[in-house]
Amino acid sequence: MTAEETEKTKKCDCEDTQRHFLNRAFETLRLDDAQRNLLLSSFRETLISIPLKVRRNGIEMLRTFTGFRVQHNHARGPFKGGLRYHPASNLNEIRALAQLMTWKTALVNIPYGGAKGGIAVDPAELHADELEVLTKRFTQKMRPLLGVHQDIVAPDVGTNPRVMAWILEEYSKAHGYTPGIVTGKPLELGGSEGRLEATGYGVATITRQAAADHGLELNQARVVIQGFGNVGSHVAQRLADLGATVIALSDARGGVLCESGIDVAAALAHVRENTWLEGLPGTETISNAELLELPCDILIPAALESVIDCDNAERIRADMIVEAANMPITHQADDILRERGKIVVPDVLANAGGVLASYYEWVQNLQEFPWERDTVFYRLEERLLRTYGEVHRLAAHKGVDMRTAAYELAIHRVSEAIRLRGF
Repeated sequence: MTAEETEKTKKCDCEDTQRHFLNRAFETLRLDDAQRNLLLSSFRETLISIPLKVRRNGIEMLRTFTGFRVQHNHARGPFKGGLRYHPASNLNEIRALAQLMTWKTALVNIPYGGAKGGIAVDPAELHADELEVLTKRFTQKMRPLLGVHQDIVAPDVGTNPRVMAWILEEYSKAHGYTPGIVTGKPLELGGSEGRLEATGYGVATITRQAAADHGLELNQARVVIQGFGNVGSHVAQRLADLGATVIALSDARGGVLCESGIDVAAALAHVRENTWLEGLPGTETISNAELLELPCDILIPAALESVIDCDNAERIRADMIVEAANMPITHQADDILRERGKIVVPDVLANAGGVLASYYEWVQNLQEFPWERDTVFYRLEERLLRTYGEVHRLAAHKGVDMRTAAYELAIHRVSEAIRLRGF
């Protein structure tokens, strides 16, 4: 299978997985077909073409990129969701992720709906000035759909605070200085303390609570983390601070393993100097596939979707899997893991710290009153643990897994908001 075919299969898995998990919750909630169709339907799906002149080897050429924005549901508040830059981005993928945002914001009970956007581009292939022009042209075309109380953008795969600053600049040309139009932006432009590390911090908070509920002492736990980007690196650092032993890490090039434990601070310093984990002193090299199958107490996939599928689910040896990435486990693999008695903490709960911190940033922008860092993390942890408790109790009460309980709770809140609004 070619790389392109593999990527396409993963996107299909992403869509199928989302639908399968939702159907499982729909069945337990006894929703009829009309209710299901309404909850699955997007409010608006927008596809645009973005022309861009690029210069390579002294030759100027015109390239055209495709951009997307799917606004799924806004019954509970403005649309909210990230913008990703990835060459394989497509409408079906963005649609599934927009739906996931609707359930995630409802689960943590903040007044947002769900959206997602993307441009089919490899940002590494463009110079910084070209990427800026591409971003601003995307914003120009999408500007009528955006707004502080309409649709708020955030970083995602391939984007970062700098990209958010470009969106803020372009939007503000027509609307004046409007920091609340994006979250995850630089502190100097109204960003929030703690936003950069919030998703990873939240994953670690949920991991600590889930471990305690299942009788696992975190200071005796052996942890494996796939992905050492913004989320994975902050999960690793926080869990190490809490006493866990991180035995393996990986990035796009591959993984590193040290059975006695990796010094996470040294790993961060190594990556800052060398870009990749490869060659980290005191470790042996392993592949990403081997990393997922290592014997450990806790496995945290923090990279891309569909990395655990029906081909490797039987070989996963971790007792607990915490989904830091969006949809890293396919629905077939999820069924296998449940049958094997593995504990899975779902993405919709585990990585919700990011959207919570985005909400807190938005609130600070609306109030024009920044919070202290400790305030952000106190409120983040309090809301995440409250949500975890709600999901855990519902799962125990109804005899379902945590994923189904989380989706039930989120779907009920969205469905009730639709009913009350009368549309």
